[in-house]
Amino acid sequence: MDIFLLILGFFFAVLGIIGSFLPVLPGPFTSWVGLLILHLTKVIPQDWTFLGITLAVAIVIWIIDYIIPAMGTKKFGGTKYGVIGTMLGLIIGIIAPIPFGIIIGPFVGAYVGEMINDSKDSKRALKAAFGSFLGFLTSAFMKFIAAVIFTGFYLSIFWEHKEAFFNF
Repeated sequence: MDIFLLILGFFFAVLGIIGSFLPVLPGPFTSWVGLLILHLTKVIPQDWTFLGITLAVAIVIWIIDYIIPAMGTKKFGGTKYGVIGTMLGLIIGIIAPIPFGIIIGPFVGAYVGEMINDSKDSKRALKAAFGSFLGFLTSAFMKFIAAVIFTGFYLSIFWEHKEAFFNF
């Protein structure tokens, strides 16, 4: 059962890294679930202080994730159409088989969203799209770093106790 939990926990840790770029998955929180699963094995001593602190960090990042893109959009004069366009552009950019779709998609989506909102002012729409895109990149980078750190914790804890997992 411990090997199953070990594999499942690693799956969640890696899924958290992927989730840093996908708006449907809370990246750091998903990586934290991997840490929790690892601590539920019989081999790893349960460190509730460590899990509590990392959970608090994941929750704070999750909350900030909703604030940063909106701040970027507002700072550059954007609207909710730009934010929605950024998210839709991201999803299309991930699905579409174009190079750098994950980068181009949010920018184009924000621009199209702003143009739908006000089709007369393309210069303002471009500026707002840049702000929305910048907010998205900042937020994704922050989530990515946190998820990678949580995955690093996972691997470090596993490595420290690896003999106990494979000692039959």
